[in-house]
Amino acid sequence: MTMMFPGETEITINGEKHKLRLTLGALAEMEEALGGDFASLSERLKAPRVADLLIVLHALLVGGGTKLTLELLKASDVDFAAAAGAIGKAFRAFDPENMSASPKKTDAARCHGASGSPRASSS
Repeated sequence: MTMMFPGETEITINGEKHKLRLTLGALAEMEEALGGDFASLSERLKAPRVADLLIVLHALLVGGGTKLTLELLKASDVDFAAAAGAIGKAFRAFDPENMSASPKKTDAARCHGASGSPRASSS
């Protein structure tokens, strides 16, 4: 199993798995293709057209390293429900309500010991 990063998921296109990854480049591509800034993009995607979803899907695929062109994507075998779900999953990873402003104390304690200072190496 491959390691997944926040904002990353997979989708099957033409029988092959492809990574989708929400990157700054993907967001910039969406803004440019759909027009407007991030706030207007967010508003537009609340009730997207199929063409909007194709553009978003393509940007996320490029962010994931896929070399599929938008024209090839339009002609591909893509499950619409799976595509919408994968797009939603990529964006939910960066939902402010799902992200904490700072790591939990237990997470910090696991990494640095209870005192908050880095653990000494046992070598």
